[in-house]
Amino acid sequence: MTGTWLIGWGTSPTRARLAATVRFLMGNPRTRSDRPQTGALGELAAHQWLRRAGWRLLERNARTRYGELDIVARDRSTLVFVEVKARRGSSRQEALLALESIGPKKRLQIRRLARAWLAERGDTGYSEIRFDAIGVAVGSGGETAALEHLSAAF
Repeated sequence: MTGTWLIGWGTSPTRARLAATVRFLMGNPRTRSDRPQTGALGELAAHQWLRRAGWRLLERNARTRYGELDIVARDRSTLVFVEVKARRGSSRQEALLALESIGPKKRLQIRRLARAWLAERGDTGYSEIRFDAIGVAVGSGGETAALEHLSAAF
């Protein structure tokens, strides 16, 4: 499934809490970068996008001995590992540029993480495994400006 999702994904207690945390951290003079907050907002937008698409979300920020997978989900009988990249911006172009930042090294790392995740949890019985990518443009106020979902990205 590929798609574009523009502005207006609503509010929820989780999003409100996250937005309050982002506002606090962005106002803190000791905080050097808003990258972690941008990433967290992008992952939240991707999580909500996939839920609305009817996917079953198995884990967010799944830890393995090699690192962390952004989202592990099930799309019917397919196990999907989703890499989420977020950028500040207000256009679809920013979401597409975020997707371009997933280079060969990152793809190799995600495959290694997926193998470790499967080994740690045993055989899951899925008919297929797929790797998707989601690029998110996060506006200056923390809102989702655009979302691009690339199915079978690598």
